[in-house]
Amino acid sequence: MRPTVRRLAASTAAAGMLVLAGCSAPATPDGAAGGTTLVVATSDEPDALNPVLNYGVDGAALIFDGLVARDADNRLVAALATALPELSPDGRTVTAKLRDGVRFHDGSTLTATDVAFTYQAVLDPKVDSTLRSDLDMVESVTAPDAATVVFRLRYPYAPFLQRLTLGIVPSKLLSGQDINTAGFNRKPVGTGPYKVESWTPGDRLVLTANESYFAGRPTNNRVVVAFVADDNVRAQRMRAGEFDAAELPPKLASGFDADSAYRVQRVPTADYRGVMLPTGNPVLADPAVRRALNLAVDRAAMVSGILGGAGEPAFGPIPPTSEFADPSIVGPTVDPTAAGALLDAAGWTPGPGGVRVKDGQPARFTLMYPASDTLRKDLALAVTADAKKIGIQVTPAGLTWDAIDPRMKSDALLMGYGTPYDPDFVSYKLFSSQFAGQGYFNPGFYRSEVTDRALQQGRDQIDPTLRRAAYAQFQKQLAADVPWLFLTYLRHTYVLKSSVRGVAPRVEAHEHGVANSLWWNIDTWTRS
Repeated sequence: MRPTVRRLAASTAAAGMLVLAGCSAPATPDGAAGGTTLVVATSDEPDALNPVLNYGVDGAALIFDGLVARDADNRLVAALATALPELSPDGRTVTAKLRDGVRFHDGSTLTATDVAFTYQAVLDPKVDSTLRSDLDMVESVTAPDAATVVFRLRYPYAPFLQRLTLGIVPSKLLSGQDINTAGFNRKPVGTGPYKVESWTPGDRLVLTANESYFAGRPTNNRVVVAFVADDNVRAQRMRAGEFDAAELPPKLASGFDADSAYRVQRVPTADYRGVMLPTGNPVLADPAVRRALNLAVDRAAMVSGILGGAGEPAFGPIPPTSEFADPSIVGPTVDPTAAGALLDAAGWTPGPGGVRVKDGQPARFTLMYPASDTLRKDLALAVTADAKKIGIQVTPAGLTWDAIDPRMKSDALLMGYGTPYDPDFVSYKLFSSQFAGQGYFNPGFYRSEVTDRALQQGRDQIDPTLRRAAYAQFQKQLAADVPWLFLTYLRHTYVLKSSVRGVAPRVEAHEHGVANSLWWNIDTWTRS
């Protein structure tokens, strides 16, 4: 998908080293007052640190807590709520009870009013929250008393409890303000394990331990999140010892494998890359072309060559780690001969230069990708080479997102999405016909009554068995229609100093970055 975060690079490695010099003083023992500082590096910097404006919505915000959180297996657990919220028999009322004595970083007490305010702010049309459509089932949020929150839904929505990972903000600091421009967005106050000490845009976010955190004080005193957009610079600075952990592309991370001072963590994800095939393109509108391409692309070669083994072939949008994954969707074996036969039968015959032609239309199309993304560029070039083998000419085009936006209706695009949580979270908007042409959701105008019905049943049905049946139908229909060429699931690769302890990898989403990465539980990390 199009990034929702800025990607800012330090101008040089030396400049970045100077900036972080204040964070590299000798550490005192972990857990001691004034203890260890941990420094982690990522490429992505958020636009704001406000959950209402889409920060840390999946339950790993470091600064905030939601009513519920996710554990190391991505299972829901109670957080600010005393237990998982209760669902009424009709599926339309959800009630949560709050823990006693939870305080915000400024010392004020968390109440149900703060919870209600947070969700009401997301739903407020005057607030520029990208989360509003995710909560369109919410009719009202009320606080009948200081410890009780009641959500009333317009219709039953099976995964609603998973929407309650949203971090809670203090109503007294934002009530009556323009949330879009509030100073809170840069210096927030939450209930989480860390408080914001400082944020230097384009450089770093410094967090300090919340001494009175309800779940226990962090085992370290400070966390610095360094923003370094350039992969090579980030790797150089990791090698120089500046970081305790850094996310790196697979090829750069592999350079640390033989060094005993480091260890490389390759984390399974639901983060897939694939080619969106627009139905408005005269070539790609033909199902035979899409199915032939699906037979031609060599996913295993992409994983071994481009990802250096840090990934798996992808054949659909629901990852194999999900309880909703249909095991029958294993994808086609690479078969250029069968792909050619499909094209022959559909009337695409070899033409000048080996490019197939049908009714005077050459089998060619443009494949766009964001020019700054080297992984997507490499995947686009691999698709181009595989397509050429079956007589389809693909022109790869590295463009800015502003240039990509108006062309998605007619040109293919190498995209990234994926969630390990509930399949409704991404797939409903990405493949439902009601979202056709709405920005980066269903930009290729894919329409299928079977898919629409399956997606709707998947969110309507509370019974897990019925939900699994609905999503099985959804996956089968996508495999038949091929609106996307699913290519690979990534493994996010991180390099850590060998001295770091307490790391607990879990299946990650496409969107990660500051908090929802390998360091989601950094409040429990130590250094030996």
